[in-house]
Amino acid sequence: MPDLARPRPPSWWWSRSLRARLTAAATLVIAIGAALAAILLVVRIQSGLTSALDGTLRQRASDVAAASTGDDIRRGIPAGRVGEIVQVVRPDGRVYAASTNVTGRHRIFRFTPAAAEHSTIRTVGGVRVGEEAETYRVVAERVSGDRHLTVYVGRPVDDIQDSVGDLVTTLAIGVPVIVVLLGIVGWLLVGRALQPVESLRRQVAAVSTTDLRLRLTPSGTHDELHRLAETFNDLLRRLHGAGRRQQQFVADAAHELRSPLAAIRTQLEVAMRHPDDPAFAAAVPDLHADVLRLSRLVDDLVQLARLDADPWLRHEPVDLEEILFVEVRQARRWARVEIGEGELAAARVVGDPDALTRVVRNLLDNAIRHAASRVDVTLAADGSSATLAVADDGPGIAPADRRRVFERFTRLDEARSRDAGGHGLGLAIVHDIVTAHRGEVSVEDNGPGARFVVRLPLGERPVDAAGTREGARTAP
Repeated sequence: MPDLARPRPPSWWWSRSLRARLTAAATLVIAIGAALAAILLVVRIQSGLTSALDGTLRQRASDVAAASTGDDIRRGIPAGRVGEIVQVVRPDGRVYAASTNVTGRHRIFRFTPAAAEHSTIRTVGGVRVGEEAETYRVVAERVSGDRHLTVYVGRPVDDIQDSVGDLVTTLAIGVPVIVVLLGIVGWLLVGRALQPVESLRRQVAAVSTTDLRLRLTPSGTHDELHRLAETFNDLLRRLHGAGRRQQQFVADAAHELRSPLAAIRTQLEVAMRHPDDPAFAAAVPDLHADVLRLSRLVDDLVQLARLDADPWLRHEPVDLEEILFVEVRQARRWARVEIGEGELAAARVVGDPDALTRVVRNLLDNAIRHAASRVDVTLAADGSSATLAVADDGPGIAPADRRRVFERFTRLDEARSRDAGGHGLGLAIVHDIVTAHRGEVSVEDNGPGARFVVRLPLGERPVDAAGTREGARTAP
């Protein structure tokens, strides 16, 4: 049974180099175009020469027809060009007059003008005037009058055939030579055009997976290759930055994990050495707190890893006010500060309900840890976005640190960093989730304290006559 998963090898054409394929394709197009142009030229030249000869024959026949009304024409018609044949024929087929080169000969041409035509032109082969038979272009014209004569004027087409033959010979030799020369020029030009591509390829091949500091050298022409090099450099910069962030993330994670693990290990070793020591029972709450902190840290690390590896989120209608009611009610069970709610407008967004729940939970947890006595939560909605605000009355965040606070494992020097249980990942998760939902998160001054504001685009929801979102609720 054939292996359907195995890719088929490329065809002969696609296995060639790009330079060879481009040159071959260009040469083929040039060859076809040159051949068509040559054929058109031959046809046009032959048609032009034949038309010129036909005009000359018609004029000559008209002159002979005008002279045939008199009796002088029977003495002989003056010969025209070499090889020209002139005969004036009666209706019974006898020759009435002829040019001197065919005097005394019987009728040579047998066709007559059509009934509706005054004259007719034909090409007649096998006409023997001299020693060899030739092909003639002949015009037959009726003579006006009572004698019903027909004038025949013919000339050999050898000159036309010779001229066309010489042209065909010249083109048959010249066109292939020109195509070959253009193919060589195309090969050289394509090679020169692809040199920057090969240079970029060598530079990209020199980039190491462990060292992404190398940058490509763009061409100074500001063309497509220049933009390609700039795009590669931008990609390398982003990869370098992502690699450095990953290394820093791993280092910070290892540092954060080391402290609780060391504390747990120390307490467990003491307990193993002194199993009957009552001090171990007193240390169980601290041990449990370290385990909880470690569990939260591991959960946050897993969440960030998932966001980095696969930022895809579900897209379904989510009621933010419902999430707020549930999370605030749960937070009040363990919070040491008062949690107040303002008016929570009904705001429906499109997103991942679990991820948005994580946003609300992290913001509440951060505010509760830093608040002095109170946390306030509000939710507003306008025509295009929902605005969630979580404010505390703690030490606040300096303006210079309000962007840095959303970075992973951020440690501020302010009093705000001196808390228990924080590890600097909650706000980073908030930022990544909100950004993935095409929203934005920022920090404002609450005077005192900090106010975290999340803005998310609204989804579809009916609007009542008062202009507010249907189902607006006010917390008790």
